Amino acid sequence: MKAAVFRGTDRLLAIEDLPLPQAGPGELVLRVHYCGVCGSDLHATHPGLFTVKEGTVLGHEFAGEVVESGATAWKVGERVTALPNNACRACTDEGFHECRDGLGMICPNNRLTGFSPNRPGALAEYVKVPAGQAIRLPGAVNAREGAMIEPLAVGLHAVQSGQVGLGSKVLVIGSGPIGLAVTAFARQAGATRVAVSERAPGRREVAARFGATALIDPAAEEVGPAFARHAGGPPDVIFECVGVAGLIQQCIELAPPRGRIVVVGVCATEDRVVPQRAMAKELNLQFVMGYAKADWRRVLDLLDAGRVDPSAMLTDVVGLAQLPAAFEALRRPTTQIKLLVAPGGDLPVSL
Repeated sequence: MKAAVFRGTDRLLAIEDLPLPQAGPGELVLRVHYCGVCGSDLHATHPGLFTVKEGTVLGHEFAGEVVESGATAWKVGERVTALPNNACRACTDEGFHECRDGLGMICPNNRLTGFSPNRPGALAEYVKVPAGQAIRLPGAVNAREGAMIEPLAVGLHAVQSGQVGLGSKVLVIGSGPIGLAVTAFARQAGATRVAVSERAPGRREVAARFGATALIDPAAEEVGPAFARHAGGPPDVIFECVGVAGLIQQCIELAPPRGRIVVVGVCATEDRVVPQRAMAKELNLQFVMGYAKADWRRVLDLLDAGRVDPSAMLTDVVGLAQLPAAFEALRRPTTQIKLLVAPGGDLPVSL
């Protein structure tokens, strides 16, 4: 099969021929219909704390069709998506409780699909997944939507962690896929004011289609006063969805006394904060990591019911041949938001 392989931080992804995966007991092999490129993939291929090993096949946001089943509950031909978790399910034996409590994403022994040479991802024509992490796609959910459940689940998990409720005033910093998902689910949770701060004009304008009630260009105006003019006061909850050093401290300065800050963006470098500034306000600072399987099921139910439409974040679809260049372009996005890869064929670069 063809796959995109990481060969070093100074090189483009390489499109190579690799052996087909084989389904063992409790495993499925999927023909990949679509796979999304995530900001975590960009971090993982850049020099830093989280750089993956050479030979890794990336890709953890995907949907496809079962072509080989090692699990009796699954049949060839079924359309599925799957969580990228490969948790140990034995944390309680080691003094942890993550797996028992359904939090495989933060299991200390988890090896995420697409972040290790031993767990090849779905930027390939085929991918192997644990049957226990697979979820069937209902007829109303197409394969493109199935490949976008992962970033939507991140946004849903963040909104729930931030305790957004009826009448909440919310500030979202960043309008990439995660920021857009947070915006949509904050509105669904009952927030009446959801302002999005984003530097890229294209990304900023798309936020309105996900329910943003105000759009802020932080390069043109100060975020705090702009939010106050729109919402009549400071935000109850701030979501940091960028992952750039300095933003957590900016959120601390923007938050009101006893406000809540939810850090969703992945910062791959050291950062500096002034704890006293947060203590003086008795702020609640919450870091979130991914999702639980229940979050995926809730997102799937909302997609099936037509309650959420992620199509506006999808700006580019490419085949494997175009992927290396499109992948690098995401490091400095202009109009790009969500890039999907169709490994089975070369498609136009732009929709």
